[in-house]
Amino acid sequence: MLIAFIVAHLTASGRTEIRVAGNLVADAVAEAADDGAIFAAIFSQLDPDPSQRWPLDGPTHELTIGNSRVMVRLSDEAGRINPNSASPALLEALLVVTGSDPESARRLAGAIGEWVGGAQFARPQQAVLAEYQAAGLDYGPPGAPLETLDELGRVLGMTPAVLAAIRPHLTLFGPPQPNPASADPVVAAALAAIPQAPQAAVSANQPPPDLLTVRITAAASGPSNAHVTRTAIARIGAMLPRGYTVLAWGGQFD
Repeated sequence: MLIAFIVAHLTASGRTEIRVAGNLVADAVAEAADDGAIFAAIFSQLDPDPSQRWPLDGPTHELTIGNSRVMVRLSDEAGRINPNSASPALLEALLVVTGSDPESARRLAGAIGEWVGGAQFARPQQAVLAEYQAAGLDYGPPGAPLETLDELGRVLGMTPAVLAAIRPHLTLFGPPQPNPASADPVVAAALAAIPQAPQAAVSANQPPPDLLTVRITAAASGPSNAHVTRTAIARIGAMLPRGYTVLAWGGQFD
């Protein structure tokens, strides 16, 4: 009986390991299909014939790569708001449009500006640090551009609910002033709330006008019910060495 028990246990363990290995292989296949679809989307934007390029913010494209079906969507990254370079008025308008009260939006927009080093009226560092310490925080604004959107969660006054509301409309790769033509309804409303805002100055975060920054999202359905989603942000233009450069690649950026 003991031997039979040991044999059954080893057999069950072997089957489990085989299933786990199979799932890992299926996920890897789907992920590779996503990567291939992302490059196909990039190359479509390099087609010399504009009519052959996949339109941004248009319909989802369906590709078959190997045994995987991949749904690909392209969007113009310039339609989002860049908290590293956007004006305080635009950040405040975005906060109000997404549900913050005007006074909280004003304070939080100012705190974001201090965090990224773009405050309109710089306050003494000691005064800013004192506010963070009074809130029970042992750090202060670095005065440098955000490296990830998650970093916004450390800004004084930011709550998880507020960050969740504004995050889908943010990017770290767009120009200081979003493109109204590709802005989503929330960003468009924020832009409309500041019609007299001056044009933002060109900065290192703003690509030349002949460059396109594209967000590509690929969702693959592969063998063994594998489902993998990958997102990449690429800058595309004839002036680049290969015609494009990948700025970010991985999971979700929202």
